[in-house]
Amino acid sequence: AIQRALVPDAADPYYIVALNLLSRSPTWLGNLGAQPMSLGLDLRGGVHFMLQVDMGGALTKRAESLSGDLRLALRDKNVRHAGISRDGQTIQVKASDEQTARAIQNVLTDQFPDLAVTTAPDGAELRLTATIKPEAARRVQDQALKQNITTLHNRINELGVSEPVIQQPGIDRIVVQLPGVQDTAKAKDILGRTATLEMRLVDESTEGRAAELSNGPVPFGSERFMLRDGSPVIVKRQVILTGDSLTDAQPGFDSQTQQPKVDLTVDAKGGRVMRDVSRENLKKRMAIVLFEKGKGEVVTAPVIRAEIGGGRVQISGRMSSTEANDTSLLLRAGSLAAPMEIIEEFTIGPSLGADNITRGIDSVVWGMLAVAAFMCMYYLLFGVFSTIALGVNVLMLLSVLSMLQATLTLPGIAAMALAIGVAIDSNVLINERIREELREGASPQMAIHAGYE
Repeated sequence: AIQRALVPDAADPYYIVALNLLSRSPTWLGNLGAQPMSLGLDLRGGVHFMLQVDMGGALTKRAESLSGDLRLALRDKNVRHAGISRDGQTIQVKASDEQTARAIQNVLTDQFPDLAVTTAPDGAELRLTATIKPEAARRVQDQALKQNITTLHNRINELGVSEPVIQQPGIDRIVVQLPGVQDTAKAKDILGRTATLEMRLVDESTEGRAAELSNGPVPFGSERFMLRDGSPVIVKRQVILTGDSLTDAQPGFDSQTQQPKVDLTVDAKGGRVMRDVSRENLKKRMAIVLFEKGKGEVVTAPVIRAEIGGGRVQISGRMSSTEANDTSLLLRAGSLAAPMEIIEEFTIGPSLGADNITRGIDSVVWGMLAVAAFMCMYYLLFGVFSTIALGVNVLMLLSVLSMLQATLTLPGIAAMALAIGVAIDSNVLINERIREELREGASPQMAIHAGYE
């Protein structure tokens, strides 16, 4: 391409390619402040986090989900049990007699292949204990790690960070590097939060209203949460809709109260569920519960005035604009499958990044000058040819990296300095072969031909 560019033909594709490549590089060389290539963490500055995933939390969350599914399955099969409870990662089901225990065992075997079941007497009753099988536990842990990485990608994209690095260095660890981010507190808050959304009906029974007003015992099948103003609300355990059905969440302001709000859009399945539930529960309250770090809080519990159609739901309540923005970001990005803890953190300032750029470029320039000086002194005119070829090589390298939108890092600059030393060795072999041929009496033309061959 360079040979043809020396005798240009405007229609020659090689000439066009060479011209495009050469025209890009001076931008990077002349003005590092407006380079086409993105800069990595070590050149631009930013934050580095090492996160450890709580695999026990992932298994506990899975056991909780299985216990709810088991309760519904037994209800569908009309199997009367004496109670279902969960203790950590184990699920316990009580049966009043042997026949009921066998029926529960059959449901567990048919519909829950991930559970291993043992039966033991418990006074006058029988207790079935179900635990997650080892192979299923490994699968849950792998899925939790992959979902957390996907969620982190989504959250970082929402933050607008370019060229982030998210890697898995171990079975339960994730490395996150955010170039250009200097607000570590904000980054830690967004990465570590585990916001999930659930929609449930408020318990409107007499016992539920009494527990809400007098702080009395909560009825079976319900639980107590707090509203943001501190007042209690009794919510049924049955979940109508989860954050998995959300397709979008956007912050905004209520047109009537001018208070911050979050507009939620659910998928087609979630829209059908909302429409059916709202039609069957007119004049009743529906609670929107937001879970963060294992604690649930009722954001709002409005009365269902009419059928909810169109798959759109609004969250409004005592929240600031910042809370509305953060909540919508977390819900859009999805929930973490398991909690994570930051076990390593460090920050690289932009001044250190600029210093790295200066020293890296100096190493490339001085390395090239040293190689060029040696080649020109030792091989004379052929050393000049080699130096020109080496310069074009570096220029091509930078141009291709620029075209590919590659991220430039300090090891990348070191690789360029190394490439200068390695790329010259072919010229050394060529020149030494030419000298060898000349010493043996070959003509200069034949010696050059043999050297390049």
